[in-house]
Amino acid sequence: MLIASLILTLILRYGQFPSTDLLKLHLIPFSILFIAFVLVYFIAGLYEKHTSLFKGRLPYTLLNVQLVNTIVGISFFYFIPYFSITPKFVLFLFLVLSLVFMYVWRIFFVIKFRKEKKIDSVQKAILIADSSESQELVDEVNNNSRYDISFVKVIKPSENKEQIIKEIRSIINDQNISQIVLDTNDKRLNSVIPLLYPMAMEGLLFFDIGRIYENIFDRIPISMVGQTWFIEHMSSMAPKIVYDGVKRLIDIAVSLVLGIISIILYPLIIIMIKIEDNGEIFSYQNRIGQYNKIIKIVKFRTMTIANDDGKWGTVENKVTHVGAFLRKTRIDELPQLWNVLKGDISLIGPRPEFPQAVAEYSQKIANYTIRHSIKPGLSGWAQIYHERHPHHDIDIIETSNKLSYDLYYIKHRSFFLDLKIALRTVKVLVTFIGR
Repeated sequence: MLIASLILTLILRYGQFPSTDLLKLHLIPFSILFIAFVLVYFIAGLYEKHTSLFKGRLPYTLLNVQLVNTIVGISFFYFIPYFSITPKFVLFLFLVLSLVFMYVWRIFFVIKFRKEKKIDSVQKAILIADSSESQELVDEVNNNSRYDISFVKVIKPSENKEQIIKEIRSIINDQNISQIVLDTNDKRLNSVIPLLYPMAMEGLLFFDIGRIYENIFDRIPISMVGQTWFIEHMSSMAPKIVYDGVKRLIDIAVSLVLGIISIILYPLIIIMIKIEDNGEIFSYQNRIGQYNKIIKIVKFRTMTIANDDGKWGTVENKVTHVGAFLRKTRIDELPQLWNVLKGDISLIGPRPEFPQAVAEYSQKIANYTIRHSIKPGLSGWAQIYHERHPHHDIDIIETSNKLSYDLYYIKHRSFFLDLKIALRTVKVLVTFIGR
């Protein structure tokens, strides 16, 4: 689409199909620019799975991305004077056309192609489950053309195994069912599952709902995390010698460089804090680190009381005016680079929580302490994708949702996933979203 946009731009600019020399003159520098554009697309999430929620945000996302690409394009041609062209009108026209091309491609052609493909190759399935995640899965799969599966019936588990088998058989005969998805963690299906074995011999495919949910939403459904899941993925929580060693070296190098650079901002921040209320500069907070050990996190003070351990006491504590700015820009977290250097936390990992909150969550959320099997981090999978994280309040529902992302990271953590989180964190920092 980018190359097609460039060619059409040159046709409109010069009134004819571009010659080989003219095309080369523009294609070489623009190809370098395309690499930067693709990186911007990646950071913006345009290569993520296009769930129904993402599709609704796509026009807004494309427009914002193109505004960023405009700055990148102008900076590229006007601050790197190594090319024989400074395409003012061509660059402007290209940015407009490429925006239109990308929108038309993603909204019309891709969706139309997927719909036509879905009609020909859609696999009809039965879902046997009863949870909020199962309903979320049905809504996503049946209303998004990117999937080649459609749930024609949802059966709620019950103790009446004969009735369930009879209903399944009836639907299979009427609907040409090829797949059955079920919640293997639901105890009500323990006596039903053995009766499904003959259907597997007849060619039906069986899938666990947890794996499908994970593949679609990039998080682990908490209601489906039981003892079996824990045993199967216990190895994911064990130390990875090579990965952990290299990651620690990266933490030291990056935190040391960024920590030294950020010191330049310290005098200005200190002056701002002192001018407002002449209070303390830093806030030291106890958090839960790896293996449930207490670690002390340092941040710039953003509240009227510096060290209340997260507003868990009875004394009223408010965010200062300077603190609001520091929080919005994430500048208040710069001192945590020294925590990374020290080894208390990593650059990437689950966000460390307050001890009081952890004590309550551990009692009310099953398997909550699994997130403490690895070192916490400044940024993580949950910080990028979970939008309603409670900051200083107890919220069982949203913390459970956040835990589903933490478990996904623990299970799949790798250098590539860390790189993806690091790049997506750029978007969070620039747009002031996420927590």
